[in-house]
Amino acid sequence: MYLSNKMAEGVNFPKKTQPDKNHPLAQAHSSARVNRRKFLALALYGLVSRAQANGASTKSFKDFVAEIWPAAQQAGIAKPIFDTVAAGLTPEPGILNKPQSQAEFTIAIPAYVASVLTPTRISRGRGVASELDGALARASQRHGVPGEIIIAILGIESNYGVSTGSADIFRVLATLAWSGHRSEIFLSEFIAALTILQNGDASRSELRGSWAGAMGQPQFMPSAYLKYAESNEGGHAPDIWRSREDAIASVANFLEKSGWRADLPAVVEARLPENYDYAAIDLDFSQWRSLGVTQANGESLPKSGAASLYFPAGALGPCFLISENFEVIRKYNMSDAYALSVTLLAERIAGRSMPTTPWPRVTPLSTNEVKSLQHLLAERGYYRGAFDGKLGRSSRNAIHAAQIDQGWLPADGFATRALLAKLRAR
Repeated sequence: MYLSNKMAEGVNFPKKTQPDKNHPLAQAHSSARVNRRKFLALALYGLVSRAQANGASTKSFKDFVAEIWPAAQQAGIAKPIFDTVAAGLTPEPGILNKPQSQAEFTIAIPAYVASVLTPTRISRGRGVASELDGALARASQRHGVPGEIIIAILGIESNYGVSTGSADIFRVLATLAWSGHRSEIFLSEFIAALTILQNGDASRSELRGSWAGAMGQPQFMPSAYLKYAESNEGGHAPDIWRSREDAIASVANFLEKSGWRADLPAVVEARLPENYDYAAIDLDFSQWRSLGVTQANGESLPKSGAASLYFPAGALGPCFLISENFEVIRKYNMSDAYALSVTLLAERIAGRSMPTTPWPRVTPLSTNEVKSLQHLLAERGYYRGAFDGKLGRSSRNAIHAAQIDQGWLPADGFATRALLAKLRAR
């Protein structure tokens, strides 16, 4: 689970193409932003200094760490715990030179999906699912989440528990906060890690993880551990580092508490009727059914539930209907590529094949090109949000609105250089 670097997006639609703000999927997408804003506002109970949280610190690393103490004290951390952690803490080598962008946002979705759906990962996932079928059954029964979704997340996050990271979490989080990149978040995570240590949930030597500060098999940030980690059998603190059963229970608990609906698939590959006009974006499954949309395998769509059209590689590639559960997966990692890869890997682990439509070759826009696209869409009244160079749901919907207004068909919401050129020419 990585801290998202995807900024909240908004979109201002012309009246005739504006989706229903009360549509459950739009609300699910919004809730991820609301939860994230709440987390930032609280900054772990509002205890992190705003002065420390703005930009790279001009203080020495030692002094920067020492000045975290007042916030830690207000959070209830004992002085001996803080001093033990702070003593001799040094910056994590190499972190300051690491790219700040995540791959899910910088490569084409077909390429990212291909990097995830490797024969080895699929085969390994099936083996792990078979080996841990009892724990998966318990987690599914308790939380309503399919076992293949749980295993797929673990497969992507840590290669099924093999690659959990060996970096000292305190060293990593302090270095990231000191560097000034999302300092407020990493400072609050540092205090959350102190809370884990003080609670006796894990020892100092066990608090290891990635260079992003994510820990254990599910790659939980410390705050996520405190909120979602769950022991499979109870009676002890959740051990997401060594216990695959606890990791399974924790992922399932995260998804359920994030709004998972047991009666909905996260993604359905869809087949559109001939001469479809691409006007609709957000409808209920029942409405999609009435329009003649079916599953790509010929089966009927679910009877009800909010669903949105999604063309991750444009109209020439696979067409999906994504549900509220897709947005739940995005709360684990705020990336469409990640959420889609989780669902497609889960399908393969379960012995099903999706998508059936081959992926076309796609050349992604650069970050600067996406920013230009967002500015042009905003100038024309279609987009209202951060000019962050990241293509998410709101950017797709803004593109779709422009395509409908201008008669640029198919209106698939897909960003291309041709679309960018058309907007620049107007």
